[in-house]
This record gives sequence, C-alpha cells and structure tokens, in this order.
Amino acid sequence: MEHVPPSVERDGIYEQLARIGKVVVHPKRIELLELLCQAERPVEALAAATGLKLTTASAHLQIMRQARVVSTRREGTRVYYRAAGDEVCRFVTALGDLARARLAEVDQILREIGSPSCDAERVTRGELLARVRAGDVVVLDVRPDEEYEAAHIPGALSLPLEHLEARLSELDPDIEVVAYCRGPLCLLAPQAVTRLRSAGRRARCLEDGMPEWRQAGLPVAAGAPETGRSPR
Repeated sequence: MEHVPPSVERDGIYEQLARIGKVVVHPKRIELLELLCQAERPVEALAAATGLKLTTASAHLQIMRQARVVSTRREGTRVYYRAAGDEVCRFVTALGDLARARLAEVDQILREIGSPSCDAERVTRGELLARVRAGDVVVLDVRPDEEYEAAHIPGALSLPLEHLEARLSELDPDIEVVAYCRGPLCLLAPQAVTRLRSAGRRARCLEDGMPEWRQAGLPVAAGAPETGRSPR
C-alpha cells in the first residue's frame, strides 16, 4: 500500500474546510444563513428579504447546499430551505462574535445606521428569564411573523417592527418592555426601543437574540401568536 504523506492528508482536510469558506466569502450568503437560522423559507421569500433576484438567490443557495450548510424539504411544488443543523447557526453566531471582536468597523457601522438606544443597560438572558417568570416585564419579539412562529421566547408578544406604532396601545404603559430580534448585529430591536422611548415607554434590549437564547439551552416556544392577544 502506497504511503500518503501527512501533508497531503492535511491538504485534503483543509480542502473540505474550504467548502465552508466558500459559503462565507460572499456577504449575501452570510445574510441568507442568518435568515435561515431564524426560520425556514422558500427561495422567493429569501430573495425578497435579501433584495436579490430569484435566480441569484437560487445560485447562492445551491452553493450553500453543496457545502451542506443548508438542507431542503418539499411541500407540494414549493421547496423550503433551512439551516442544516444547530452547528451551522452556532457557526454564524461565532462569525458575528469574531467580527465584532476583531473588526472595529462592525460596531462603527452599527452606530452609524442603527441606534444608541441599546448600547448600554442591555438585559441579560438570565435576568430576562427570571423577570418573565415573575411576570413583571413585557417581552417583544420584533422579528417577522414567520420567525416568531418558528421559535420564540415563551410568553413573548409578536409585534414586528413595522406594526409597532399602530399597536402601541396594546402595551401596558406601566410595565417595562424588553425587545429582541435576531442577535447583536440585528437592528430591529434597537429601532423598536428607540420608538418606544420616544413614546414615553420604558424599554431595553435583550443582550443578544433568538439564536443565542436557543443555543444557551433556554426554553423556546413555537407557533403563531394567539389572536386578540394583549399584554394588558
């Protein structure tokens, strides 16, 4: 049997690792992965959410599928894409953490296009869990409905950012609001807190988002919100 030099064996391993690297080399593929770590979606919804043409989104998803970081299921004539496993979403979270730790530009961009409302006094996961159990806080999930239905913090109200002003009267003005979204790089929760504070409400952000909550092994609920539900 011919001996294979260790360097050649290592090269084979690194070639496989590079298949994952091809996924994160393009910013839109990272965005697609982030979305798929919130909820599965058909290609049409992914294209709309990322501002891509349908053919372009499909091409990106095929590369991601070849790297086995996304998988699919068929429902009738429609194909739904999803993150291939929890380890994929942990990788996306770690990538964001690494970028914030090593690239000052990330926080600079967040400050320029986002809001300072959540820069300080963020609520930790442990604090929020205790307060949810005590019933002295209103938790707002400001992500799109399909992401809430896929997974949310138990007891959280589904109130997508675009509907916040119209439904502000549903929120008890005497109880503090904690908003969360997709994670530290998501701007939905900071924008929600800005709008709530402008309306005279006490509001803060969760320290991160739904992926980190789930990865920490904390309780998770799924399903559509109850109709006519009110936090009062």
